Amino acid sequence: MYNQFFGNYLFSKGYVTKEQLIPALIRQDNELVRVSTLALYSGYMSPSEIENITTLQLKNEKKFSELAMENGFLTQDQILELLDIDCPSFLKLGQILIDDGIFTHEQFSNILADYRSQNEFLELELNEDNKDDIQCLIDNFSMLSDTAFSPFSKAYLELLYNNFIRFIGDDFTALPPDLCTEFPTECCVKQAIHGNYEINTYVSMEESVALAFAERYTGESYLDYDEYVKASIEDFINLHNGLFIVNASNDHSNELTIGTLESINNSLITFDKEAYHFPVYYPFGIVHFVIEIVKIVEPTIIL
Repeated sequence: MYNQFFGNYLFSKGYVTKEQLIPALIRQDNELVRVSTLALYSGYMSPSEIENITTLQLKNEKKFSELAMENGFLTQDQILELLDIDCPSFLKLGQILIDDGIFTHEQFSNILADYRSQNEFLELELNEDNKDDIQCLIDNFSMLSDTAFSPFSKAYLELLYNNFIRFIGDDFTALPPDLCTEFPTECCVKQAIHGNYEINTYVSMEESVALAFAERYTGESYLDYDEYVKASIEDFINLHNGLFIVNASNDHSNELTIGTLESINNSLITFDKEAYHFPVYYPFGIVHFVIEIVKIVEPTIIL
């Protein structure tokens, strides 16, 4: 399922604020999806029916599934079917937001309907075989500026999310991007791309996040932030940028080059050009990716 952008979808549509979203994302890793949420998602129970059973639960100690069966809303076979569902992880996020009083069951049901109707990509996996679909999805979630982000930049971002999945894991949520004039780094690596599409790229994270990031990337364990952890972050951004310039050359005869890697730790970066911050939330913490757009000469072929 295309879970990675549901939190961004909620934010871009105004359903939640960033202050409501991020704490919910932090909690979702330890959340179990309840039968009530599964019944709503599967269409077996309406929001009002779920509210009725939830109210009944306040008066006795019976489980939701027991009360739903007693009141004729669910059968035992349906409950067993719900418990066997390979449910999308965004249900955990919705459930937490309901518990926090951000949504009612009715509102969440309507949000799910909107999400499905506006995006026909929910059943797709992120991979190189459906780049066009990924680009449409990114556009639909208002992830990019209409004025600043060119087809080059969209292609760059599509590849970035694919590479996060390929090399780090698919259990991330793409948080809402923001335009920034400065950014405080912690464990940070910078690399420039030169040519018709000229950008400065930065990846930054806390030390504890860097350890987990490096462990996923290399399959090794690390106790401290050392040269091996730093090298893992450098290798990721160098590999990603290298793949991007190869694609630009092979697919569009656009010859780009990448610059040397630079470490910029615990510093405040100020940007002379337009820069965009793309936070990527993993269960182990937030990976911050920043793109500073230095120069764009549009290709004659639309990517």
